[in-house]
Amino acid sequence: MSSIDPKPGSGSPNRDSGNPSADSGTSLSRSPSFKYWVFGALAIGIFASVVDHGSVNVALPTIASEFNTDLSTIQWVVIIYALTIAALLLPMGRLSDLVGRKKIYIAGTMVMALGAVLSGLAPSLEIMFPSRVLQGVGAAMTQGTGMAIITSVFPANEKGRAIGLFMTMVGVGAVAGPAVGGMVVDAFGWRVVFFLTLPLELIGVAATVWVMRGWSEAQEARGARFDWWGAALSTGVLVVLLLAMTTGNKAGWLSPPIIVAFAGAVAMLAAFVWWELRTDAPMLDLRLFKGKTFTLGITAGFLTFLGSSAVLFMMPFYMQNVLGYSAKTAGFVVVPGALCMAVLGTVSGVLSDRFGWRPFTVGGLASSAVGLFILSRVTEDSSLWMVVPALMLMSAGMGTFYSPNSSSVMNAVGIARYGVVSGFLNLVRNAANVTSIAFATIIVTATMASLGYESSLEAVRGDAEGVGHAFTVGLRYAFLAMMVIVLVSMALSALQPNRVVVPETSGDLEETKVKA
Repeated sequence: MSSIDPKPGSGSPNRDSGNPSADSGTSLSRSPSFKYWVFGALAIGIFASVVDHGSVNVALPTIASEFNTDLSTIQWVVIIYALTIAALLLPMGRLSDLVGRKKIYIAGTMVMALGAVLSGLAPSLEIMFPSRVLQGVGAAMTQGTGMAIITSVFPANEKGRAIGLFMTMVGVGAVAGPAVGGMVVDAFGWRVVFFLTLPLELIGVAATVWVMRGWSEAQEARGARFDWWGAALSTGVLVVLLLAMTTGNKAGWLSPPIIVAFAGAVAMLAAFVWWELRTDAPMLDLRLFKGKTFTLGITAGFLTFLGSSAVLFMMPFYMQNVLGYSAKTAGFVVVPGALCMAVLGTVSGVLSDRFGWRPFTVGGLASSAVGLFILSRVTEDSSLWMVVPALMLMSAGMGTFYSPNSSSVMNAVGIARYGVVSGFLNLVRNAANVTSIAFATIIVTATMASLGYESSLEAVRGDAEGVGHAFTVGLRYAFLAMMVIVLVSMALSALQPNRVVVPETSGDLEETKVKA
């Protein structure tokens, strides 16, 4: 099925011995430190991508003012970007396995940079929206592919370290993005935000080309076909489903368009499964789900993000409209937790390579569950000394969980599938994020309605007496429900084997070595 090159990170010898550049590239790819050179090169682009996303979020109110539109419309600058990424992660991951992950990553970075330039120069929203779609295409090409490259150049017993380093850059970028974006918007205007990371992206491309010039990667055997039907069906499922999840609360969950959208998504998902089980070159080989480690890892990952992602969406409403803090203070409240996530992502990844995945996945989720339980006790006059430690516990648990869990999934597949599986991991995370927000919103607004208030998050921004209490009660119910979901994920993680090692040169689906 697959043709695998020599040990990842070592590269295959470059035959062009008369070319000094080729010789130096081969020499670097054989160096023991090659994996860190690759991480350093790709870390620049990863950091730039995350900073770009966070800084654009901060600029939305200013963009809305310039184009004289409301916040619900301007939010599509972010939503359309996220939808594009989620819809294309799986096809781009599969494409990278077929034509080369390095090529897709470099091309994606350039596409993302072009989209940023067009967005920054956009004279109207009619131009900005397609420009953001273009940025999303580039981001989909780089997100899963970057993690796949980093994972593939580290040996099998260091997958946790690789993913931990990747998550550290994501965490640092998540902290820096809003802070840097806020300063840039205040000093230079919103358009500069889109040009902010261009130098980093160009440097990242140059560094990647130079560092990886002597590297030969594992990929599918020549002649393998791209699954166009699988790509179309998977994209259709995600676009329709995520659109319904994003707009359902405003349109009404039982409104005809939302019901039709969900029915259409289910029908396309059934068609996707049917097609993938019959084609000889599937987009996503569903036989992977026969493996216990893969299935439990993917399921636990989805449930973990489902049970935690809405916290960062809901807390600004609570901090600003119930407790009365400024937007700036509400932003800084999440920084300690983000730093915990960034640091513990690497620490747990490194330690899980030595002691196995289970102590860190289970322990991390236990920490997140405790944090959610504390948050479920908030009132209309809770102290920051209660909120901040709870957010730190939850975020620390997420950081501790993610690297070992992703490492377990990547170790359960052959290296030739790293691109599509990395894309699938990111897809699961993005889909769970959207679903988590919709799930928590339903609980909060239903509770507000049961207490006699408007069933809308916008209502908490108003001055109606008692609405803050109603919102807080709903928030407590939502956090309790999310805690239960995280506990279910913890139980599934406890059922995983502690370590599964598949030889780097194998594309087989068998789990070959289990350590209890």
